[in-house]
Amino acid sequence: MSDKKVIRLRRARRSRLKMRELEAVRLCVYRSSQHMYAQVISADGSKVLASASTLDESLRSGKTGNIEAAKQVGQLVAERAKAAGVTQVAFDRSGFKYHGRVKALADAAREGGLEF
Repeated sequence: MSDKKVIRLRRARRSRLKMRELEAVRLCVYRSSQHMYAQVISADGSKVLASASTLDESLRSGKTGNIEAAKQVGQLVAERAKAAGVTQVAFDRSGFKYHGRVKALADAAREGGLEF
């Protein structure tokens, strides 16, 4: 693995350990060059309660690797999480910097009713 990826995964592990210690339901985000993925994972990490990505049929029509697509994923995951009965989550950015698409997804999820 490249040093850049190893450093990102180390940051992710550090934050995930803290979230596990606090026993928080987490909103986990992953971004690739072409897509955005978001999952709401139970406090013990054993179950995915809700998920959304740019691979979903409703979001796949337009571009999938930009800020607008990330906003749509954030709204959709918030909608599905609320349907599953989850309103309070911890934001797990998976070691990615909090800007651009990651920030757009988080802001849209907050507007959709999730509390971080």
